[in-house]
Formats: sequence, C-alpha cells, structure tokens
Amino acid sequence: MIERSQFEAAYLGRQQRTRRLLADSDIDVALISLGRELPWLIGYQAMPLERITCLYMDAKGTTRLIIPKLEAPRVRALPGLELVPWVDGEDPFELLGSMIRDSKVVAVDDRFMSGWLLPLMGRAPRVSFRSATAFLNPLRRQKDALEIEMLGLAASAADRVAERLIRGEIAVQNRREVEVAKDIGDALRQEGHSGVNFAIVGSGPNSASPHHEPSSRLIVPGDALVLDFGGTYSIDDEPGYCSDTTRTFVVGEIPEGFSELYEVLYRAQAAAREGIRVDMSGKEADLVARNVITEAGYGEYFVHRLGHGIGLDEHEDPYLSSDNLLPLEAGTAFSIEPGIYLPGRFGARIEDIVILEEAGVRALNQSPRELVVL
Repeated sequence: MIERSQFEAAYLGRQQRTRRLLADSDIDVALISLGRELPWLIGYQAMPLERITCLYMDAKGTTRLIIPKLEAPRVRALPGLELVPWVDGEDPFELLGSMIRDSKVVAVDDRFMSGWLLPLMGRAPRVSFRSATAFLNPLRRQKDALEIEMLGLAASAADRVAERLIRGEIAVQNRREVEVAKDIGDALRQEGHSGVNFAIVGSGPNSASPHHEPSSRLIVPGDALVLDFGGTYSIDDEPGYCSDTTRTFVVGEIPEGFSELYEVLYRAQAAAREGIRVDMSGKEADLVARNVITEAGYGEYFVHRLGHGIGLDEHEDPYLSSDNLLPLEAGTAFSIEPGIYLPGRFGARIEDIVILEEAGVRALNQSPRELVVL
C-alpha cells in the first residue's frame, strides 16, 4: 500500500525540479491554476470556479497557494507550502499582482483563465508572460516511481474488468450498448476506481466508429464489439491516475472477413510493443504499427494516431503521431492502440498502457489480446 509520506516526498521532489527549471529558464515566477500541474505539484485539485486559486512558485524557494478562504480547509499541509486565503470583497488580482510586480518574466499554465490573466496583467503591466505548461511538460512526461506505481494499479484494475467480460460476468449478448457501458462503469468502481472517465461500447457497424457514443442498439450474434474504457484510480484523497484499455471481441460467431482484419491488427499492436525504443520520435513509433497495417492493405482504415501519453490526464504528452518529431524518453507512459475501421461493417482496436524503459516497452495492461468470442 502506498503511504501518504510517499506522495508528500513526490510532491516536494517535483517542486524542487520545477524550481531548478525556473532558474535555468530565466523565469522569475510560475503561476499554476486549474490544470493538472497543480495536483502534480502539491496534491491539491482546485475547484473550477470563478474564484481564483493559484499556486505561486519562484526559483528562490517560495511556494504559496492563493486560495478562496472558504476552500482553504480542503488543502492538506505540505512542508514549505504557505496558504494565502482571500475573502469575497477583496481583490485577489491586486494581491497576486503585488507578488509579481517586480518580476520580469512570469509563466502561467495553459488553464489560467483569461478572466484572471487579463486583470492580473493590468496589475503588473511591466511583466512579460510565458506558458508554464510548455516548460513543465518535459518534467511531467517522465513519470517518477510513484506515478508508475499508480498507473500500474490503475491498469491492473482495468484488466480485472476486461477479465470479467471474458468470463461472462458482464453479459453483452442481446443487451443494449448503453446497458453494457453502465455495467463496465460499475465494474471499474468495484475494482477500485474513484471515477469513470469513459466506457465506449461499439457493436456491429458501430464498432467502426472509434469514439462511438454507446447507443440503444442491441448487441446480437455476429457482431464485432469494441470496448474501450478507463477511469481514475485514487488512493485516499490523493490525485488519481488514469486507466485506458481497449479490447475487441466478437459475439456468438465471427463475422465474415473479421478474422483476417483482426490478425493484421494483432500483429501491428505486437510489433509496436516489441519495436518501440527510446529516442524514436513519436512519428517513428506510430509507423511501427502503421506500416504493418498499410502493407496488409488496410492503411486508409487506420484513421487516428497510434497513442497518447497518460498520467493525471487521460491524454497528455507524449503523442505517438505523424506530427511529433520529438524523441521518446525513458520513463514516459503512453497508449499503444492501433485500430482498423471498415465503415458500415465493423472495426477493431487493441490498446495497452505502457511504460517506455531503456530496454524497450513494458506493458501495464496484461488482459488477453487474442480474439475472444463472447
């Protein structure tokens, strides 16, 4: 069991790395508001309200959380974190502006609302503003040991749901997509998730829609069935890490032509798990799977990127896509999820969350990838 002290040590370590980066980047202050950078740094998720909550960090070691007084009791103590509550009727932008007025360069995260940034710029007219998300992304891409452990717990919990489907504990045949989606969401919670982020259930021709919204369609024998689901796995009140897995099944009997399609997809996903290496670009990683699919004649039916990063966010850096020329680094976590979709007929996708290590890819999801008839 992960202890609170491990989370605390991780937050303090991330703050230390951030301060070093501030100094190296000639940034005087970072202001972090509603994005995932805030819980990543201090373990606190701000409520997305009109009242501003903002973490102030400078390279000298000062760490303050400017927060509405009514929300301050939700913040747990962290060494070195100073709470600066403000009450309705006060001007929080004047308060924050007084802290940055003598700074030259201030970085704000990408979720910092314009309704906050504009009045703040008026209080500190000589300050030059930059993106904090841009310089924090390289830090967040490389997961620390705690994050990798949390992602592993999330993936294992999602695997248990997939295995319940394979065992028939979650019935699919002659049930509506929305009913199966609800059962999958319930199972994610039963297996330890604190929240359900999505449960895609695409049957028959709907399986050819990668982001299909579960409908009232009845799942019947002869259907391909794409099940893509994930949630947020938390321990106590700490920020949760995301799961995301896809398994494709057939119901009752295999539709004509589906076995051939699935065999190509299976080889492509295996090739990516076995072939992606440190220092490959996101584009090169995408091509490892895409080339297998293209050579088999299905290239035009693989209509999305190979994968996305994952952590506190369902989708974050790095992206395994044709427009990402940056090298992949050891310690990054991402999905490997090739898909083939034949409009009006059927589709299939296989998705694992993996950690990239110096020796190659380590898959966190371990539920069966072979085609299963339910």
